[in-house]
Amino acid sequence: MKLAKLSLAAIVVAGLASSSFAADTLADAFKEGKVSGALKAYYFDKDNGATSEGIFNTGLMLNYKTGSFNGFGLNFTGQTNHAPFASTAEKAMFSGDEYGSGAVLSEAYVSYSAGKTTVLIGRMFLDTPLVASSGSRMVKEAFEGAAVINTDLPNTTLIAGYVQKFQARTDGAGNIGNFTKAVDDTTSIVVPIEDGAYTLVAINKSIAGLTLTAAYADVIDIAQVAYAEAAYEGKASNFTYGLAAQYYFNNYDVLSLKDADLFGVKATLGMGPVTGYIAYTTVGKDSPVTAGLGGGADLAYTGSVIISNSYAPNTDAYKIGADYAINAQASVGAAYTVTDDDTTELSYISLTGSYAFEGALKNFSLGAEYDKEGKDGDRDAMRIKATYKF
Repeated sequence: MKLAKLSLAAIVVAGLASSSFAADTLADAFKEGKVSGALKAYYFDKDNGATSEGIFNTGLMLNYKTGSFNGFGLNFTGQTNHAPFASTAEKAMFSGDEYGSGAVLSEAYVSYSAGKTTVLIGRMFLDTPLVASSGSRMVKEAFEGAAVINTDLPNTTLIAGYVQKFQARTDGAGNIGNFTKAVDDTTSIVVPIEDGAYTLVAINKSIAGLTLTAAYADVIDIAQVAYAEAAYEGKASNFTYGLAAQYYFNNYDVLSLKDADLFGVKATLGMGPVTGYIAYTTVGKDSPVTAGLGGGADLAYTGSVIISNSYAPNTDAYKIGADYAINAQASVGAAYTVTDDDTTELSYISLTGSYAFEGALKNFSLGAEYDKEGKDGDRDAMRIKATYKF
């Protein structure tokens, strides 16, 4: 579950400038810097009901992080994207998310840590409930702004952030995404952030097995978004189980949109390598729900792996699925999703698989996703991803 990883991510970020990485001089901080990255090769195929196209992309993500000097550190991440064999039709089909050639400096921030507080200023990848970078395409989204992470309170992570620019996957005109004052949200609406956006997050794990999350985002003069989740995970004998509930609330300042909300519940049950789940979400009848800024702010329990939309007005969505861990390296999954807005009912069959190599090919992984729309729809999509991390 994404939010279960969020507090861990925040703690890791808060430790970027810990004493274990401390340098005695500025020169040592650069000498002790670490280089990491990923080589990527993706193939995406999509049928939108009218045309069908596939595109092959290659890319590189390269990161350099200095050691800590008096609590300060620097972090840089660059990304490239190229589709050398793309036809005109393929470029048009994937112009909004996968086709965009070039390079971009997605991360360039300074960090400062003191005690259990870390401050980040600059360009960065963010992973909070309502402001989040999506890494589901070749190019990962990024934000420009500032964030403060604090873990002083027991079992609690607090985050405050401000963003003023957003880097999309592409610019829609054949180039890699660059930083602009417009943000894609999960309903594919381009949200202007001329005056920026603020977010606040609190995550608490004081009760064993229970994660409580509360988040708020204010896109100035556009909308306010609130999110809350309670997620419990437990174990009994050979079984694992979980129960979670989520709630979104939107208040819009534009387009005469009325307030909007989404409520969802999810139950999971696992035994050995198999985990099954069932989920339900419902959206109010008046307006679409904006799940947040950036494609990563997509937490509704009922989304199919690629295509479906759980955020449209008056939509009830249902999802049932299961994941099977074949071994430590391989896993597969299948899910069935239904969305119903009282005028159109659509169903989706989703299949996923992944394999992580060992030995001489350690750090190389393959992943595949397939989504098929049925019953009053004829869209499908497939994504195959090969990644080597170093």
